Amino acid sequence: MNATDRTSILRHLDRGEGRLAYGLAGSGPLVVTSPGMGDLRSTWRALSPQLVEAGFRVADAELRGHGDSDAGFSSYGDSETADDLIALIDELGGPAVIVGNSMSAGSAVLVAARRPELVAGLVLVGPFVRNPPMNPLLAGLFRAMMARPWAAPVWNAYLPSLYAGQKPADFAEYRASVREAMRRPGRTAAFSRTTHTSHAEAEQRVGSVVAPALVVMGERDPDFRDPAGEAHWIEAQFSGAGRGGAEIVMVPDAGHYPHAQRPEIVTPAVLAFVSGLPIAADGGFARA
Repeated sequence: MNATDRTSILRHLDRGEGRLAYGLAGSGPLVVTSPGMGDLRSTWRALSPQLVEAGFRVADAELRGHGDSDAGFSSYGDSETADDLIALIDELGGPAVIVGNSMSAGSAVLVAARRPELVAGLVLVGPFVRNPPMNPLLAGLFRAMMARPWAAPVWNAYLPSLYAGQKPADFAEYRASVREAMRRPGRTAAFSRTTHTSHAEAEQRVGSVVAPALVVMGERDPDFRDPAGEAHWIEAQFSGAGRGGAEIVMVPDAGHYPHAQRPEIVTPAVLAFVSGLPIAADGGFARA
């Protein structure tokens, strides 16, 4: 592998209504990462270089309306992100392991349910695979807080709480990059629309997924009343004859972004999972 292989190159995928941005580096079996809403593909800055170093081709996808992706799409959310990931894997040549954080974990489940031949495995980090129970008044308050024009400053103020526990050493710089990205034209409106997504389809379809999964959950993830209980619920959905099964990694002193908060725990776990998947004769992942 040469130096160019290890350097992520920004590319764009035409999706008709706009372009989806992604960084591509490395060679070998394909791993596609996708962040949660309000976040950037650089959330995987601790994981992706290690995957490349281990001999994988890594595509770090940006959500539509976020970061370097266009913000002129007519719709945003779990289903749309799943469609974008399918298009990206088709473009790059699968099957792939999909690594999804937060809402993108639900999208990864949808990809595996809709196009099982494209998915060799799933890594679900801080995963929303179903809608959490929420008081209607609190749900309404959240919608109001995430509306324009105050969505960007409210999100930036709220972000530290999602990093409950140990924060990354570069948290201040990363938080500033998220804030600056949302200030770009159209990004706040796109983010606000993304917050209206539902995870209901992921809950309905997860029972049909045959690919194996790794569930990574921060023990202090504030998005879940019982993070361990949610992880075990997801694990149960992957059990049964003909299913790939699921492993759980609970990450101490970490919130909604354990891959960035405790990479010394998460990165080796992901590398072990991905490296343990079968390889086809063509050098890519075998189909699940």
